[in-house]
Amino acid sequence: MFESCRNASKFLGHPRRMVALSSLLVCLGLVACSTEVIYKPEVVQGNFVSREQVQALRAGMPRQAVRDVLGTPLVTSLFHADRWDYAFTIRRQGAEPQQRRFSVFFKGDHLDRVEGDPLPTEAEFAARLDTRRAPVKLPELKASEADLAKFPAKATPSAPQPAAPAAPVSYPSLEATR
Repeated sequence: MFESCRNASKFLGHPRRMVALSSLLVCLGLVACSTEVIYKPEVVQGNFVSREQVQALRAGMPRQAVRDVLGTPLVTSLFHADRWDYAFTIRRQGAEPQQRRFSVFFKGDHLDRVEGDPLPTEAEFAARLDTRRAPVKLPELKASEADLAKFPAKATPSAPQPAAPAAPVSYPSLEATR
């Protein structure tokens, strides 16, 4: 069983075999390191705010009404109590990363103004998410009577014959006999 281990020094003692073995190991290492990552997970962070949501905001709205429309802000600060920040980032494989910032400013307990990046509508955002290719239209399948005549007609089965009742089967007793 251990004969191959004892003979390993004799096998590796030949320079040609040592070079062949080391080049094989180098090639395997290069192949293992050169493979790309096939799957990158989708990363979504923050709150998506749409143009429709911003259009629903009105100056003078209370904080709770703004929260009902936009959701809970991603960032609130004790030093900036009159400012809520909404940030959104999405990174998907095969698509450009999307990043948007939006801020809401209050005076007291009421909405004063909003600032931020240009926001897409919900339909525009959904269209950018769908990166699948458009389905290819399949050709319409048609066969003329001449094309169908080339194939043999199927035999129509006749009415099924009723099966004869099977004879009852007797099974041996499961009880032990004496």
